[in-house]
Amino acid sequence: MASSSRVTSFASRHIGPRDLDAHRMLQTLGVTSREDLLGAVIPEVIRRRTRMALPEAIDESAVLAELASIAGRNTVMTSMIGLGYHDTITPQVIVRNVLENPGWYTAYTPYQPEIAQGRLEVLLAFQTMVEDLTGLPVAGASLLDEPTAAAEAMTLLRRVDRSDRNVFVVDADTHPQTLAVLATRAEPLGIEIRIDALEAGMDLSDAYGVLISYPGSSGRLADPLPLITSAHDQGAAVAIAADLLALTLLIPPGEMGADVVIGSAQRFGVPMGCGGPHAGYMSVRAGWERYLPGRLVGVSVDADGTPAYRLALQTREQHIRREKATSNICTAQVLLAIVSALYAAYHGPDGLRAIAERVHGHAGHLAARLAAMGVTVEHSEFFDTVMVRTGGRSDAAVAAIASRGINVRRIDADAIGVTCDEVTTPEDIEAVIAGISEATGTPASDGSATSVAGLNIPESIRRSSPFLVHPIFSDHRSETSMMRYLRKLSDRDLALDRTMIPLGSCTMKLNAATEMAAITWPGFARIHPFAPGDQLAGYAQLVADLEGWLAQITGYAAVSIQPNAGSQGEFAGLLAIRGYHRSRGESHRDVCLIPSSAHGTNAASAVMAGMRVIVVPCDENGNVDVAALRALVDEHGESLAALMITYPSTHGVFEAAVVEICEIVHGAGGQVYVDGANLNALVGVAAPGEFGADVSHLNLHKTFCIPHGGGGPGVGPVAVGAHLAPFLPRHPMAPAGDIVPTAETRAVETDHPVGPVSGAPWGSAGILPIPWAYVRLMGPEGLVAATEQAIVSANYVSTRLADAYPTLYTGEGGRVAHECVLDIRPLTKETGVTVDDIAKRLIDYGFHAPTMSFPVAGTLMIEPTESEDLAELDRFVEAMLAIRSEIDMIARGEWTVEDSPLRAAPHTVACLVEEWDRPYSREAAVFPVPGLRRDRYWPPVRRIDGAFGDRNLVCTCPSPEAFAPTS
Repeated sequence: MASSSRVTSFASRHIGPRDLDAHRMLQTLGVTSREDLLGAVIPEVIRRRTRMALPEAIDESAVLAELASIAGRNTVMTSMIGLGYHDTITPQVIVRNVLENPGWYTAYTPYQPEIAQGRLEVLLAFQTMVEDLTGLPVAGASLLDEPTAAAEAMTLLRRVDRSDRNVFVVDADTHPQTLAVLATRAEPLGIEIRIDALEAGMDLSDAYGVLISYPGSSGRLADPLPLITSAHDQGAAVAIAADLLALTLLIPPGEMGADVVIGSAQRFGVPMGCGGPHAGYMSVRAGWERYLPGRLVGVSVDADGTPAYRLALQTREQHIRREKATSNICTAQVLLAIVSALYAAYHGPDGLRAIAERVHGHAGHLAARLAAMGVTVEHSEFFDTVMVRTGGRSDAAVAAIASRGINVRRIDADAIGVTCDEVTTPEDIEAVIAGISEATGTPASDGSATSVAGLNIPESIRRSSPFLVHPIFSDHRSETSMMRYLRKLSDRDLALDRTMIPLGSCTMKLNAATEMAAITWPGFARIHPFAPGDQLAGYAQLVADLEGWLAQITGYAAVSIQPNAGSQGEFAGLLAIRGYHRSRGESHRDVCLIPSSAHGTNAASAVMAGMRVIVVPCDENGNVDVAALRALVDEHGESLAALMITYPSTHGVFEAAVVEICEIVHGAGGQVYVDGANLNALVGVAAPGEFGADVSHLNLHKTFCIPHGGGGPGVGPVAVGAHLAPFLPRHPMAPAGDIVPTAETRAVETDHPVGPVSGAPWGSAGILPIPWAYVRLMGPEGLVAATEQAIVSANYVSTRLADAYPTLYTGEGGRVAHECVLDIRPLTKETGVTVDDIAKRLIDYGFHAPTMSFPVAGTLMIEPTESEDLAELDRFVEAMLAIRSEIDMIARGEWTVEDSPLRAAPHTVACLVEEWDRPYSREAAVFPVPGLRRDRYWPPVRRIDGAFGDRNLVCTCPSPEAFAPTS
């Protein structure tokens, strides 16, 4: 396979161990070459022996030059299209210190809250921002985008409804992409969507819920209170899709009785990025906290009683509730939520209101000028969007305005929409007026017509209540203060810029600076997802390249980049299977077999796709029990839709029977879904599409270097065989000229098309330059070398730790794939030391913990990745062995577990200066190995009490007094 002479200079920097170090690692494993190890690890029946047909690697400067060329093929216009996407100005202090700072973008989801206090504080500020602006008491830590947030609201209202109603009524004046995603999500669940022009007193007797747009997609602004009251009187709950910036001027929906409010925080400082990534939001009425999808940050206390932040209500998570989960959303848009919250903190309530008033003023001035010209403005009351009647001249008006460098929305042949935003200027308004004048033959007015601030907002819904009153939104208004605040927050966190993050199944590898560089370039960042197709040639090339490369890497025929998270990719893949069966007249196939070891999102996604979940047991070695699988296939063969497996398995093993498993399922007419979470062990050495799988989703925020961002963003493309290609997700607003390598298969007519699973045609297109750059930098040999080293590193760690912590599951010959599961249960039984104790003690050694208690309770799952060098791997091994020595001291009775440094971990500076009555020294607490004396991460809090936080849920920014000393 790959040789060092064929690996590029970039690949040699991406892959951590040097040649000599890699040789030493292989010696430790008792093999002479990587090929010998792979031969023992990977079943020959699935080995890929052909070279991937990918472009040769180029160096970093050449990649940046190619990306600049691609970005140059996009046309950056002034966007006044609206539709929920707005140009905005990200303050440079946030760009430099957050978006471009690996201390923020390389962090992992804050499951270990003691080392995530900085970003948790900002996420709590995001929740507080949403709660204040929407007027509801509980908000989550972000969702994937506005349309999927609307879909989550639709299903949430259905879950809380106690009737047998099945109709969800949706405002006809809702963004079309939201309507499309709602339809995709509703159909498998049997929810009937009724799109209607909403008005008070309308018959809602058969509806469990209503979605109101506030303002409407056309710009229309109406008082929703009468409709909310009427809906409640008829037993229907109400969700409102609201614009956060507008809510600085409008009465919050919560004050009018809304039950749920959803939307996007994109226009709070997050670039359009051709559709994403953006932070969707959701807030709910009191008492519905446990129905919230995704993440919820709350306040608890640490071991000293100090207030501390944590993810709350984690019993909702999919790996626990599985097919009973309320949503398949297992992440959030953390990095984008952080940017939005900091944008609010940067501007403060007065600044946000000033921006909103300026935006509204521009729209009002445009409307007044057009009215003075005799042009019909459809709505007299609006916030930022003016709907203009063109007398059948919409195409001409759009073209005339575009000739002046501005894109507007074509609503229909007789109407256009013009949306103002933060960057709109008086010159933009003049250009729009001139274009409309040219297209309609109406002389432009002389500019004397003006509007009065707030005149176009009904007095009955003008906001009077305060918002963003917490000091976080007023204390950091100078750039000096903001810069220091951001540094203080990042210092509280532990990210990849400080240490390896050995989380199993999460592939926390290098996110190289060159890969990240292009995402803030205007040619990628300032592009509206619904701009005309001829303005998106660069993005079309980027998508075509990446989809084609991913198809080659996975061995499938077609790829859709649209899903904006792994959970959405799972859902899209299952919808493809469902559509395929229905196209063959086999809609009765609805059973999805899922191994007991699978990721919890698998089961939740299957339920969302209208399938029944049946669990397949695993054998004593952690592999799928083939005999049990055969029995279940025999029992459910006529109804079998799919088998979902993860490969390599969630246990970190290449199961030898995978080809046989695929044949068993195919023999009964089912399809095989391979979860791509562990693709980092496959790239270049095996391909799911070649060894029997029909569909996979991929995690570009794992294998392909998009950073995790503290819990988002992510991209989860779906890859399928040729027979499933017609059932990839479609988008009704995809740009003209969306030409990709699989266009011919997508064009196949079918009676069962699959709609969009994300709001934008290309999902989170704004971060696709990252995986594009990774593949281009690595080339086929570099990608193979990365896979090989990931497998070597995992086996090295497993072997070094074998005597202290046995690996629970191995393949033939005692080898693992790219991760290993350490069995802590015998130590727990003997000493009382738990995986939590080891995880918290690792913080004292400067490490993020491995994955705890997944896929087996009482275990630690470690994935070192190819990017960690031997010194870092050995530092981790040294820490784990030192902790084992501490456990042995407990076993010998020198300490009790309660009085040990493991149970007291992590140790803060504050606890050192207090009275010390522990049976171990301060030095043993904080400098357990010599290297920590010079460089040590100091956690800001001690171990956090999760149960206290769930019992005493506080999910809004507490007052500063809450952090005063308790003594």
